[in-house]
Amino acid sequence: MIYIVQNIVPILIATLAGLLFGALYDRLRGQPQGVGNATAHSIGFALAAFIAEAWFAAILAGALILAPAKGGAWTMALGSAVVIWIGFVMPALVVTLRYRGLPWRVVMLDCGHWLGLMLVQAVVLKLVGLTAPVM
Repeated sequence: MIYIVQNIVPILIATLAGLLFGALYDRLRGQPQGVGNATAHSIGFALAAFIAEAWFAAILAGALILAPAKGGAWTMALGSAVVIWIGFVMPALVVTLRYRGLPWRVVMLDCGHWLGLMLVQAVVLKLVGLTAPVM
């Protein structure tokens, strides 16, 4: 996990870009009926969101560092984000949110948010640049 320390600046920039994307996404989509966000404006929520999105950026950075160069840099950057999203994030969201009885519209909006977030983070990490771990 040394790559996280070595790439802390790109990871933090990607985290901030992800948070900005999320704020814009929520503002544009509006609030779905029956879904409250009472805790969305608390310090605890903001801290949890920052930590979660930083972790997403760190994991995505590791995937981008390990991605084979033969696939093309942008194909691998965006493809890695999509594969992680479709393989882990989307199924977890669908199961969790539907289990809670939330409507499909809410599930799809949340899935779209996380896909967009991961694509934005991948673009930022690619543009800022990552350093492979030095052992």
